[in-house]
Amino acid sequence: NIFFPGCDSGLWVDWDFPGSDFKSLFSPDAEHCQFLCTQEAPCLFWAFIRPDSKIDNRFYYCFLKASSSGKPDNQNPKQGTTAGYSLKSCNPLPTLSLSKVYENVDFPGADYRSIFTVDYKACQKACTDDPFCQFFTFVNEKFSDTNIRHQCYLKYSWSVPRTPAVIALADRISGFSRELQIIPSYHTECEDTLFPNTNFPGYDIEVHQAGSPELCQVLCSAHPKCTYFSFVSNQFKCYLKNNPNQMVPKVENGVTSGLPSQSCPLRNEKNPCSPGHVTMYEGVDFPNSDIRSFPLNNVELCENACTSDPNCQFYSYVTSSRLCYLKRVITMPAPPKVANLAGVVSGFTLRNCFL
Repeated sequence: NIFFPGCDSGLWVDWDFPGSDFKSLFSPDAEHCQFLCTQEAPCLFWAFIRPDSKIDNRFYYCFLKASSSGKPDNQNPKQGTTAGYSLKSCNPLPTLSLSKVYENVDFPGADYRSIFTVDYKACQKACTDDPFCQFFTFVNEKFSDTNIRHQCYLKYSWSVPRTPAVIALADRISGFSRELQIIPSYHTECEDTLFPNTNFPGYDIEVHQAGSPELCQVLCSAHPKCTYFSFVSNQFKCYLKNNPNQMVPKVENGVTSGLPSQSCPLRNEKNPCSPGHVTMYEGVDFPNSDIRSFPLNNVELCENACTSDPNCQFYSYVTSSRLCYLKRVITMPAPPKVANLAGVVSGFTLRNCFL
């Protein structure tokens, strides 16, 4: 049996839970690392290497951990490390606040746009006002290179759930929590943005798994650099593309291409009167990323269970065994790297609504 410590939100300062790592990410502080663990499905506990560590130079590393018992195998004092537990067991889930800024800390990579601003506060406001922006780095007047002072780099990480894998299985039905505003619209004007049996070859920037062309369109719409996409149905592959200058179509069976849906806003599907209400994908499995599973009599109850669980983003239901699997992935702002750098200030959007 897996042990859950209950809602233990405490931070174990100068302690480590060595071993049991399954993934390492980057965080600017221990609180951010704790929420990464909370949003990563298998993670039960974590350890963060602080920048004041004198014995471990892996500064800003956030180690996500799990064990069959649910408890750390070891708990040791360690200067410069903070450890703790996932907040998945907390009800209600604590609110993530990302209002802090980090002086002389860089979030390198993930840039999609840069502007000049008078100070870091104006840079943070520009990030907050831009729906694509998740975090930023501002170059202040103390930076060594005078030519890029006052540069504000707006940066992106995925804020909508991506299914890590999608496969065809006859006894599976999958879908998303109705709480998420990622369900694509099926109005006529939205269908005009999809081109069946058409491929737009080349100019790929990212490839992801998706359950349908409409869900591929959701991913393209959520990415600041995606100008169009192609979805290969027999592989469930979604190719996001960037070429603002041309879009050359090629006839190809089994491929649906399209445009991002800025003119066709995504909508929350909680309105049962909404036309074309489609949230379930029959014969489709979203494997992995399981939070928990339990028996239920039908898929509607599984969808309701996902919708009522604040941790759940999507689900898969096995009709042959009547098992419901609740799932989630990280959608909070997550810089690909964090590093010390004199003369810069980094921080996050203040929109503070993360799935």
